[in-house]
Amino acid sequence: MIAILQRVSSASVTVENQVIGNIGEGLMILLGIEHADDHSDIEWLCNKIVNMRIFPDEAHIMNKSLLEIKGEILLVSQFTLHASTKKGNRPSYIKAAKPEVAIPLYEKVIQILSTLIGKPIATGRFGADMKVSLTNDGPVTIHIDSKNKV
Repeated sequence: MIAILQRVSSASVTVENQVIGNIGEGLMILLGIEHADDHSDIEWLCNKIVNMRIFPDEAHIMNKSLLEIKGEILLVSQFTLHASTKKGNRPSYIKAAKPEVAIPLYEKVIQILSTLIGKPIATGRFGADMKVSLTNDGPVTIHIDSKNKV
């Protein structure tokens, strides 16, 4: 499972010219699910996300977590995070999970993140053509891969 965290002052996702999710200060997360992902990947990743100290403290040092600032989350599924570009010029998405595997895992990530931060999170729509808009604060962008825990 791959997550791209972007620290934002605001973010939104639009489907068919309608905003379906938006947040203020917090994290805009792009989530890529692969066929080998399971519950252990979800638990590890969600805990890592909410406790990652990437928000500034009073001295402007990245020392606070999303939990500490009571920030929001916008979660958007993105299978292209698992693109392989080793051969040719057309990326291969063979590692990306098929919808029948990915959707239940994506829904579990939503549930766990909501529980961990104590409020609902905003989301995109799985499989939809989405337009994502954000103001990256910093900029701060972090790549996390649950297959590289050590």
